[in-house]
Amino acid sequence: MHLPLSSLPLLLITALPAAAAPVDFSHQIVPILREHCSECHTGNKKKGGLSMNDRASFLAGSENGPIVEPGNAAKSRLIEVLHPPDPDDQMPPKGGPLPPEKIALLRAWVDEGLTWEEGFAFQKPAYEPPLRPRHVDLPPATDGRDHPIDRLVDHYLAKNNIPRPAALDDAAFLRRASMDLNGLLPEPAAFLAFIADPAPDKRARLIRSLLGSDVAYTEHWLTFWNDLLRNDYDGTGFITGGRKQITQWLYAALLQNKPYDQFARELIAPTPESAGFSEGIKWRGTVSAGQTTEIQFAQSTSQSFLGINMKCASCHDSFIDRWKLSEAYGLAAVVSEKPLELFRCDKATGKIQGAAWLFPELGDIDPAKPVHERQQQMAALMTHPENGRFTRTLVNRLWHQLLGRGIIYPVDAMSTPPWDADLLDWLAVEFAAQKYDLKKMLEVICLSQAYQSKSQTLSQTTDAAGYHYAGPRAKRLTAEQYVDALWQLTGAAPQKPDARVVRMKTSTAAATGGPVPAKTATWIWGSSAAPGNTPPANETIKLRYTFESAADHPTLGAVISCDNEFTLLVNGKEVSRSADWMQPQTLLLPKLIKKGKNEILVTAKNGGDGPNPAGFFFQGLIQPTEGSAIPIVSNAAWEWSTMIPLEWKPAVIVPTVPAWAEKIDQAATGLLTAAFESGSQMVRASLLKSDFLMRTLGRPNRDQIVSLRPNDLSTLEAIDLSNGSILAGYLSKGAEALLARPWKNPDELTAWIYQFALSRNPTPAELSTVRDLMPNGPDATSLQDLLWAVCMLPEFQLNR
Repeated sequence: MHLPLSSLPLLLITALPAAAAPVDFSHQIVPILREHCSECHTGNKKKGGLSMNDRASFLAGSENGPIVEPGNAAKSRLIEVLHPPDPDDQMPPKGGPLPPEKIALLRAWVDEGLTWEEGFAFQKPAYEPPLRPRHVDLPPATDGRDHPIDRLVDHYLAKNNIPRPAALDDAAFLRRASMDLNGLLPEPAAFLAFIADPAPDKRARLIRSLLGSDVAYTEHWLTFWNDLLRNDYDGTGFITGGRKQITQWLYAALLQNKPYDQFARELIAPTPESAGFSEGIKWRGTVSAGQTTEIQFAQSTSQSFLGINMKCASCHDSFIDRWKLSEAYGLAAVVSEKPLELFRCDKATGKIQGAAWLFPELGDIDPAKPVHERQQQMAALMTHPENGRFTRTLVNRLWHQLLGRGIIYPVDAMSTPPWDADLLDWLAVEFAAQKYDLKKMLEVICLSQAYQSKSQTLSQTTDAAGYHYAGPRAKRLTAEQYVDALWQLTGAAPQKPDARVVRMKTSTAAATGGPVPAKTATWIWGSSAAPGNTPPANETIKLRYTFESAADHPTLGAVISCDNEFTLLVNGKEVSRSADWMQPQTLLLPKLIKKGKNEILVTAKNGGDGPNPAGFFFQGLIQPTEGSAIPIVSNAAWEWSTMIPLEWKPAVIVPTVPAWAEKIDQAATGLLTAAFESGSQMVRASLLKSDFLMRTLGRPNRDQIVSLRPNDLSTLEAIDLSNGSILAGYLSKGAEALLARPWKNPDELTAWIYQFALSRNPTPAELSTVRDLMPNGPDATSLQDLLWAVCMLPEFQLNR
């Protein structure tokens, strides 16, 4: 039996058009209109009252009325006049009819909704964004709303006769802020506590608490920055060595809340750890001139930090804005060992371009300097206090993330007029005044009543006459948010991330406090490591430790290293392996230790050249739900054996160990503290390689920078949410876990699911439906159905 909501994905599928390659407006439609229509209908020319200069003019039509019906080419006058019954009505009137392939492109373009590159016009608008910061005089406060953002937004709303959005209730605010700042659902206990809290400052305290949860904040915003800096854990270039991760640098920068100006400088003039961004992807084989690593540098830095699309200008002078081919090559030459020859549409021009900055009024780059000095000069110019475009771009991105649409939209079209220049400029100046503190800027926005307002109700015609701010807009959960929410509900998160990061602050790692006793481990070996013995080449040994646990299912945490690779099993289950002896592994296992006898079994191998013994290090801790922690460490109590036959003997401790091993020994207690401190937070989807479910939910291939993910449901997504095996596996695991818990009655279980998933209690009608679903109490099938139905609700899939 299914809930009525179980039909939702099928309804979504039937409502969706068949997938097709979208028409490329800039490269397929603009050339047709420019060649055949611009003489009479673009710029200041409006023959017959028709202007095609921009989308709004196009939609306004001619003196005889509209000429297009977006989404319906068959009823659009534009398509009809291209091959009319009467030749005298044919458009264009000169030069003969358009070729069938061009008519087909225009027809497809209209059917797709008349998509238009944001900010594009055949006659360039007079607007040019200011370069330098601009200080804004705040309008007076109304109705006691004295937050600077509210003063500016209220003034805008009043000037445009737009009603002020209503305030968001506590439950909806709790879910919105939690998903926006940490990307996690608030747990039922937190939901109930927040709703019951009468303190007037509880929202401010919640915002600061969420931002103060360093690991949760970092692992949520890692998704945003991975997209924007095209960083990932596998994909094009990694196997061939033509691409480098910046994961460890990026994770640490977010965890430490590195000031954004320093953050940008370290990406433009990189450290070895952050160089992957500026170096781009070295594609195999012959590539176009627009895909060299130097041009990638120009494209990436201008897009990420300035919201400028240099991809068009990397091939020819841009169709979309004022940027020229020479300016794209000027940025590219910053990282080139020699001046670059300009290629226009992949054809050499013979012109040479040296390193140059886009805004010479702030300074320039010396082409005679070596590459690393030119990068330092560019980094200084990018973060120059008078470069207001740098700060505007970032605060616009944050506003978009929090309120669903940028003050300038799209966020990479920063040459487009903002809907409120005063608001954008105030945010940019405030960001610099707060010393480029990303968390502080998020806090400033979230404390405003503008952020804490109900979402705007949208219709198909909402933006037909252009965008006007009327409140926040609902945002689809990202693939990572959706998967994390599923894992929170079901307990199905994996045990180990793909991103090789230490999930805590370095300052905490240096401490020896926390739950970990001061006792430390030692390196253990087989007898071949004892003085006077010669180990065999590529020695492989077994090591084991058996112990009794008085508690059932305590948490086991450990820091592990091996010279130089190992496989670790706990009670017969493989839980960790590594061949990287330079990187200690942290491990946190909440359920594998059982009451009674337990066994830790290791296969340790030294794969180096020559006779090297296999050594192993294990600093562990068993933490029961109640009571004191128990250390489990590698020492003489462990046993070792050759692989064949297994004959267990006491492990060997040698007098001295290598210097790198001593460093691991010294750091182990802090790293184990880290494992426990971060272990209360599950492994997040942002730390994992993309899988099929995440890709269908919109996680991009990060071969290119992605600053906006699609906000529309795709056919593939609807199908996968209906019957995908990955989602079904999570729900099955979740149903089993929930059935194992001691619920008082089915209503308590239902309330818990609704409180966790939706931050509200179920309605009486929903409770009645669930009771009908479970007349004899919950079982695995009915509980999977309930979880699935709740996770299919738009209320679950949107952050509103």
